[in-house]
Amino acid sequence: MARKKYKFIDLFAGVGGIRIAFEKNNCKCVFSSEWDIHSQKTYLANFGETPYGDITKISEEDIPNHNVLTGGFPCQPFSTIGKRQGFEHPTQGTLFFDIVRILEAKKPEAFLLENVAGLVNHDGGKTFKQIIKTLETELNYKVETKILDSADYGVPQHRKRIYIVGFSEKVHKSDDFIFEWPQKNKKRVGIGQFVEQHDEGYTISNHLQKSYIYKKQDGRPQIIDKNSDIQVKTLVSTYHKIQRLTGTFVNDGNTGLRLLSENECKAIMGFPMDFKFPVSRTQMYRQMGNSVAIPVVTKIAKQITTTLSQVGI
Repeated sequence: MARKKYKFIDLFAGVGGIRIAFEKNNCKCVFSSEWDIHSQKTYLANFGETPYGDITKISEEDIPNHNVLTGGFPCQPFSTIGKRQGFEHPTQGTLFFDIVRILEAKKPEAFLLENVAGLVNHDGGKTFKQIIKTLETELNYKVETKILDSADYGVPQHRKRIYIVGFSEKVHKSDDFIFEWPQKNKKRVGIGQFVEQHDEGYTISNHLQKSYIYKKQDGRPQIIDKNSDIQVKTLVSTYHKIQRLTGTFVNDGNTGLRLLSENECKAIMGFPMDFKFPVSRTQMYRQMGNSVAIPVVTKIAKQITTTLSQVGI
């Protein structure tokens, strides 16, 4: 019997990485929201629709019913905002509060939230505790959390992220309820097979190499080529600023060193090669650095939809 096509919403959508992952699991996106105009442009080019804008200005009543809420939400401190502005709830005034109000109003059977691993220790751990408390105690979801490294799930990049999965009472109180995190791949993927040749276009000038990149012999930054059987460092949204401590660069080009190409970034993040970026290269790097590693989310999405199917949703 064919599995049901679950409906999901794509909040803080970026360029749609989570959407791709859920669509790979036969799910249908019924609503998306992203305030950044450059990301909206990329989203439109690939999905044929422009996401709604600022989620704080969208009423929960205007959002379609759905089975799964998804979002890579920005992290903000909660404790000071509510008190300072006189709100009763500690998450009010934050973007997480918008997730809460939508969950409360629409009551989807499941959700997937993604954030940087540092969220766990943010504000001495208070932020994370408040998130879990709100989801479990106030909204009655059963919550599972885990930090996963994308390098364990088929992409040539170390990218540790916290994933927060929740199931409504209708799901987790079922006798058939089981949720398991996806198993790690048996073998990691190296970056070398994805390295291209670019004589021009992504080059780092000789002057910048001498004055900054190689100013110290400390093994920084990470330099790769076609023979590199390693996983690169986490691709960040400020990659275009050429940071020697955090960056990964390629031994290639007419100056001997260049930035990662668009296709190399796609490989690092698990995006399809035909994914379009109708924006500047700087915006492309920002969008990739802010995105999710698609293979990881694809596997989590499979586990979520399997759980829903098992309990008869």
